[in-house]
Amino acid sequence: MKSTDAPQSPAAPPPGVPPAGQAEGKREQVAAMFDRIAPRYDLLNRTLSLGIDVRWRRRAIRVLADRLAGTPERLLDVATGTADLAIAAHEALTPTETIGVDPSEGMLAYGREKVAERGLDGAVRLDVGASEALPYPDDHFDGALVAFGVRNFEHLRNGLRDIRRVLRPGSPLVVLEFSRPRTPGLRQAYQFYFTQVLPRIGRTVSGDAGAYTYLPESVRVFPDGDDFLRELRETGYRDLHVEPLTFGIASLYVGNA
Repeated sequence: MKSTDAPQSPAAPPPGVPPAGQAEGKREQVAAMFDRIAPRYDLLNRTLSLGIDVRWRRRAIRVLADRLAGTPERLLDVATGTADLAIAAHEALTPTETIGVDPSEGMLAYGREKVAERGLDGAVRLDVGASEALPYPDDHFDGALVAFGVRNFEHLRNGLRDIRRVLRPGSPLVVLEFSRPRTPGLRQAYQFYFTQVLPRIGRTVSGDAGAYTYLPESVRVFPDGDDFLRELRETGYRDLHVEPLTFGIASLYVGNA
C-alpha cells in the first residue's frame, strides 16, 4: 500500500483530550482517557466496527504464527487494553506465558476479569506499563503484538525500540492499526463516518466526548502505510510487510527484530 498523505501536525486538543501526535505527558492523558471509557470500551469496539475488529485480530494472530519459529515460550501484547488480543493469542498459539501491558489500570481491571473467566490465571498476566519503558529484560519474548495502540505511544520510535529490545533476535512484531483508505469515494465515506458519526455514537454510549474526538484525529496524523514501514525500518526491524485490511480501513504490519 503506497502512502501519499504526509503526516500532519496535530492541532492543540480540547481540554481533557490527549494530543493526537507525539507529545510529552501524552501517556498519562491517554491512560486517564481509557480509565474513563473502560466500562463501555468492549461494547463500543464491537458496535463501531460492526464486529470487524474481531476478524482483524484473528488475522494478526495468524500472521504472527506464520513468523514464529515453532511454539513460543513467551508472547507480549503491548497496549493490551481489556486483553482481547492477549487472550486470543494465548489460546491459539499455546505459549507457556502471555503478558499484556498497558498504562491504563482501568482497562486492565476488565481484562483480568476476562482472564479469570477463561481459567487463564497464571498463564496470561496483565501488567501496568508504558511501551517506551517496558518492565521486562532484554531478549525475553518470542513474539509481540500491538493492536490499535501504536497511535497512543507517547514517542513512537522509543516505543518500537523498546519492544525490539525485549524481543529475542529474529522474533516477530505484528502491529494492527487503523489506516486511511485511498480509494476515491470510500475515502470520503470513511472520513465522514470517522469524523461525524463515530464521535457522536462514542459520546452517547461512553459519556466521554473527548475519547471519540481523539480517535479520528489520532488516525489522521498517524504515519500509516509505507510511512510506518519506514518507522519500523529505522528502529531496527527487518523483513517488513504491510497488509491492508477491509479496503485499507486498517492495516497489518509485520517485521522481525
